[in-house]
Amino acid sequence: MKHKILLVDDDVDLINLYQPILQNAGFEVEVAFNAEEGIQKFSQFKPEAMLVDLAMEHFDSGFVLCKKIKSLPEGKNIPVVIMTAAAHETGIRFSTQTEEEKNWIKADDYLDKPISARDLLQYVTEKLFKNR
Repeated sequence: MKHKILLVDDDVDLINLYQPILQNAGFEVEVAFNAEEGIQKFSQFKPEAMLVDLAMEHFDSGFVLCKKIKSLPEGKNIPVVIMTAAAHETGIRFSTQTEEEKNWIKADDYLDKPISARDLLQYVTEKLFKNR
C-alpha cells in the first residue's frame, strides 16, 4: 500500500515539481491550492502526512489550516509540515524544536523553501515514513 501525502500550496509550479517526484518515489499524492481546499481534501483523501505552504490566500493560511487539521480527531496524529520562504523574505525563523513551539504553530515540523526536490524526497522518506 502506498503512503498518502496531501500537498497544499498555492504555487502551481511547486506543485508541478513536487507531486510527480513524490509519486515516482511510490507515494500517493493529492494536491490542494489553498487552505479551504486543503481541509476538504484532508477529509476526502485521509492522508498519512501533509506538506503545507504557510502563505497562501492569506499570510497565515498554513497556520490556520494546521490548527484546523490538528483539532480534528483524525488529524491529531498526522504529521503536518509547514513549508515556507518566510525566513528568506522576512528574516523571521520558525521552529518546532519544543512542544511550546509546536503548540503555537500547530505543525510537527518546518521546512525552509525553496527546498530541492531531492531534499524533499529525502525528508519525506527519512522523517515522515521511515518507521511506517
